[in-house]
Amino acid sequence: MAKTAKNGKRKIVINPVTRVEGHGKVTIVMDENNNVEQARFHIIEFRGFERFVQGRFYWEAPVMVQRLCGICPVSHHLAGAKATDMIVGVDKIPVTAEKMRRLMHYGQTYQSHALHFFHLASPDLLFGFDAPVEKRNVIGVIEAHPEVAKKAVLMRKFGQEVIKATGGKKVHPTGAIPGGINKNLSLEERDALKKDADTMVEWAVEALELCKKITKGNLEFLLNFGSFESNHVSIVREDGCMDLYDGKLRAIDAQGKKIFDMIEPLEYADYLGEEVRPWSYMKFPHIRSLGKEKGWYRVGPLSRVNCCDFIDTELAEKARQEFMALTNGKPVHASMAYHWARVIELLHAAEKIRELLDDPDLQGTELVAQGTKREKGVAWIEAPRGTLFHHYEINTETDQITLANLIVSTTSNNEPMNRAVQVIADQHLKGKGESEITEGLLNHIEVGIRAYDPCLSCATHALGKMRLHVELVDAAGHLLDEKFRG
Repeated sequence: MAKTAKNGKRKIVINPVTRVEGHGKVTIVMDENNNVEQARFHIIEFRGFERFVQGRFYWEAPVMVQRLCGICPVSHHLAGAKATDMIVGVDKIPVTAEKMRRLMHYGQTYQSHALHFFHLASPDLLFGFDAPVEKRNVIGVIEAHPEVAKKAVLMRKFGQEVIKATGGKKVHPTGAIPGGINKNLSLEERDALKKDADTMVEWAVEALELCKKITKGNLEFLLNFGSFESNHVSIVREDGCMDLYDGKLRAIDAQGKKIFDMIEPLEYADYLGEEVRPWSYMKFPHIRSLGKEKGWYRVGPLSRVNCCDFIDTELAEKARQEFMALTNGKPVHASMAYHWARVIELLHAAEKIRELLDDPDLQGTELVAQGTKREKGVAWIEAPRGTLFHHYEINTETDQITLANLIVSTTSNNEPMNRAVQVIADQHLKGKGESEITEGLLNHIEVGIRAYDPCLSCATHALGKMRLHVELVDAAGHLLDEKFRG
């Protein structure tokens, strides 16, 4: 963290933002009266997956694109597979294939939510935002709450075992292929997972109770911390139920009124646009009908709970109803409410895994469907961090990808995270002199960003030419020449 002075103004830099996936920084400009003039969340790495996937064969996409991330590869794997289902002309994959993919996805959701809540967010929630930095980390959680930490590790391990059983590997699985899946779930794999399924549901309930206890113990502060009204987007089932694997697209405004509903994947570009800004390698999506200024929206656990009409598992639905009662059924807009919503989904995923493990369709033998090849495939899935869009177009003669567009969950949350940074800076830094701005106070900014569980490496996709700075240095370290582009 650095502070500089210029023209009576101060620039505060938080670099890097910690306990998130990927690399980002925050810059805050304070005027001469110690008011927050500008606050921005910058993405400082660049990933070119949308470009270098071009020219590859379409069936490689489900395996290639998941290399964007080691935390949520299943989400990219399945979104890529669903998009290539459309390319191979399959509108409905075999029932065994769909349920295997769903089981893989719930395993991904379970392990990812457990990782974020316990390893990345809980140090702030358990010890306080101003706790000493040497305590405010996962090691501090292990020392102060060893049973919580142990269960967190085993919960994540269980989710990864589900991924391995359905996709072949714990990280970067290969199970989903265009038109279906390449294996079913053996009885041995099923039984190995079933013996722990009830325990995973119980521990998810305990995680929910812990989150509720922390939130209700400081409810007024947490509901106002980094809170702002926004639109929300997620996919839902045709009956309005939460569905993390498949559904139609729904958008609601800050009051809960529908902006659009039941949109099909191929229509996404008619309803959502993407903007590029010069200070970030992330794009800024927005709802076209509302424009760039008012059309930005949030995605992820909070948006999914806000958008859906109900959840089809008993314990998670009961938890959803209690959560929505906070605002009398209206959308919840507090950034910190992401944690509560996330743990509701953790419980939902555990219930779904337990339910699916009793389904004999997982031992079916019809795994792949075939159809007539198409030029275009678009699909979405609810990744742990929010709605994920994959769009591919191919040359049907060569089977090579000619166009790829990905709208990643964190990309959709780009503007909301910037809003959170601005709101929190106004709430906690306004009026503070240089000597009053401590590490703990600046951690408030990071807490707000972490609530969104951003995956910054997934989200760094840009249009146009990447800015480039090349230096030529001799053996002694002297600068001989430098060139700039952009």
